[in-house]
Amino acid sequence: MSAQSKPVLPQNDNVAHALAGAGGGILSMALTYPLITISTRAQVESKDAQTSFLAAVQKVIAREGPSGLYSGLSSALFGISVTNFVYYYWYEWTRAFFEAAAVKAGRASKKLTTVESMIAGAIAGSATVILTNPIWVINTRMTTRKSTIKKDENDNSDVEAGEHKPEPQKRLSTIGTLLSLLQKEGPQALFAGVVPALVLVINPILQYTLFEQMKNALEKKRRITPGVAFFLGALGKLFATSVTYPYITVKSQMHVQSGSGKKEGVTEALRRVVREEGYAGLYKGIGPKVTQSVLTAACLFAFKDVLYKYSVKLRGSVARKALTA
Repeated sequence: MSAQSKPVLPQNDNVAHALAGAGGGILSMALTYPLITISTRAQVESKDAQTSFLAAVQKVIAREGPSGLYSGLSSALFGISVTNFVYYYWYEWTRAFFEAAAVKAGRASKKLTTVESMIAGAIAGSATVILTNPIWVINTRMTTRKSTIKKDENDNSDVEAGEHKPEPQKRLSTIGTLLSLLQKEGPQALFAGVVPALVLVINPILQYTLFEQMKNALEKKRRITPGVAFFLGALGKLFATSVTYPYITVKSQMHVQSGSGKKEGVTEALRRVVREEGYAGLYKGIGPKVTQSVLTAACLFAFKDVLYKYSVKLRGSVARKALTA
């Protein structure tokens, strides 16, 4: 059968965008992960333990070696792939819905308005938070535990001869961390910090709304290259992360709360940080976090654009071969 006798099967843009987002997220996360480690540890440390960025890097390398900068990388890569796949699938699904509605209503342009972009981001972000929060709880525990374990080992070295040294904690894998958490704290611990995480849905809403509107404006004048997408993605993420950072700090602290004792709510956690450390405490680790977030988002948009085009081209080629077989 010839390729002309049947039309090429339509592509599922939702899946193509989701796969491209997942691939772009993995590449971006791998490139910037040391910055995540430093910023996450800064968010959960006490005020007295705060150090400069370079000092924090040197401390991690001295205690744990260069691999310490990549604590929890496996769970982070898995988490970002799932997070981005779910987010982009639902975002593109919602966008297609709005575009179809615009065509049906006879609107001059089917491009998303600012309000439609925000609604699409809210739907996609909420679905992503609920499905992936357990992954990020485990990742935060792994990222911060390595520092605690090494500190305990150093403290044990000072015990006088003849005294019993406590057994150092065993470094757990991703699965080991999950099983330990379920055994000690129960399934509800996997959803620690879900409320600030849902509030943080505003982060991608701000990021993608700003990105989409800037992209729509530029597309009227020039083609959007990966380099332009990189720059627009960086601007969108810089604005979004700067606005929402206090909730990022609180979410990280809630992720590492142990099962014992009373759990803090979002408001209580915000008040405690301000009371103990001042408003500056809400912005602990913001330097490396903003740098990481901006670079990750910029790389993501650049990678995603290339991966999306490659994905559509590959699937089109496979569809044509299937029709000619």
